[in-house]
Amino acid sequence: MKIIVIGAGLLGSSSAYFLSNLGHDVVVLERQPGPGIETSYANAGMLTPSQAAPWNQPGILGNMLHWIGREDAPVLVRPGAVFSLLGWGSRFLMNSMAARFHQNLKKNAALAHYSLGLLQSFRDRHAVHYDATARGTLKFFVNQREFDHESRFNDLYRDAGIDFRLLDGKSALQVEPALADISAKIVAAIHYPHDESGDAHLFCRALVEHAEAAGAAFHYGVVIGGFERTADRISSVTTNRGAYIADAYVLAAGSYSPLLAGSVGLHLPIRPVKGYSLTFNLDGWDKGPCMPLVDESVHTAITPLGKRLRVAGTAEFNGYNTALRPGRIDNMARILRNTCPGFVPYMDMKTAIPWAGLRPYSCDGVPLLGPTPVANLYLNTGHGHLGWSMAMGSGKLVADLISQYATDIDLAPYQLQRFG
Repeated sequence: MKIIVIGAGLLGSSSAYFLSNLGHDVVVLERQPGPGIETSYANAGMLTPSQAAPWNQPGILGNMLHWIGREDAPVLVRPGAVFSLLGWGSRFLMNSMAARFHQNLKKNAALAHYSLGLLQSFRDRHAVHYDATARGTLKFFVNQREFDHESRFNDLYRDAGIDFRLLDGKSALQVEPALADISAKIVAAIHYPHDESGDAHLFCRALVEHAEAAGAAFHYGVVIGGFERTADRISSVTTNRGAYIADAYVLAAGSYSPLLAGSVGLHLPIRPVKGYSLTFNLDGWDKGPCMPLVDESVHTAITPLGKRLRVAGTAEFNGYNTALRPGRIDNMARILRNTCPGFVPYMDMKTAIPWAGLRPYSCDGVPLLGPTPVANLYLNTGHGHLGWSMAMGSGKLVADLISQYATDIDLAPYQLQRFG
């Protein structure tokens, strides 16, 4: 079967890898000059079933109202984005109700666990290198109230198969000595030993290399205008290089998926959410963290990436605006200084690399995978902050579905039809 995949980020590239290995004729269309340059490029670098909780947790509305106008807010809504969030926002808040939040967390955890296993198999088979670490994730707390708030979900995490250890400040220091400078402030921590981390962009490039080896063709600099539809099927993709025709189409264009789906009358409940990162060279500092350090109170993580250190996170609703906001970048640097004061003498803002990218966030915090009302159009999008954690699993599930093979896990919880 000839299949066109829209997007060469982690989700599109994983789809192409599995489809081509199943013998399909795969063409990937990407508007950028290479793979993984948008959402995959400089994210937090974490492979974390432990972060399966959607952002719309119970109580999110009160928090967002409290954070209005604050450049250091973990979740910030810019005034220009308010209109685009009407409708979607009400669904987002409905899914913050405890019962729905619990269900959605379990869905994400199941997919993330499945996906991490596939990634490990891929890494072992192909010996790919992407500054990987496999020491877990450490979530630390400097406020007892915030730790108690997080602990509300302990039983839910256990039910979702997420392994963790509760630590006091002394035990946290034993797990991660890099916290020595702020150990007096740490009241508690949670260690998730089975998480991993690494450079998502390097991994995406390796994934493309092996997809190409299996026969997939990647076409870069191709700007998609939309789909042409005949009856209940896609007949072609319109681009700046003419029309592309296939038997089936996989939409994996991240935050831009709703715009393309709209060309054939599909409404995807996905909105772009901007995240920021700031990447530093370690420049000889040898006391950095050996695993990602997560500060849930500010929605950020500090991740070691070989000879680099990256601080990343926060969520900003500002439409499709990807501009770097100085206040948000300054906030990233401040968080890093506060968490790793020993690194301050090595922090060179002149060589630091700031970045902002858009995460495709569904209104319930769960990705959209599989079939649509358009017979030959399939989705692999809407993964929010868990794109890399879910990429390999999502790619295989969609590839198996298109190939009419039984999927390893039930696709129903992730399909578009769950929204009616």
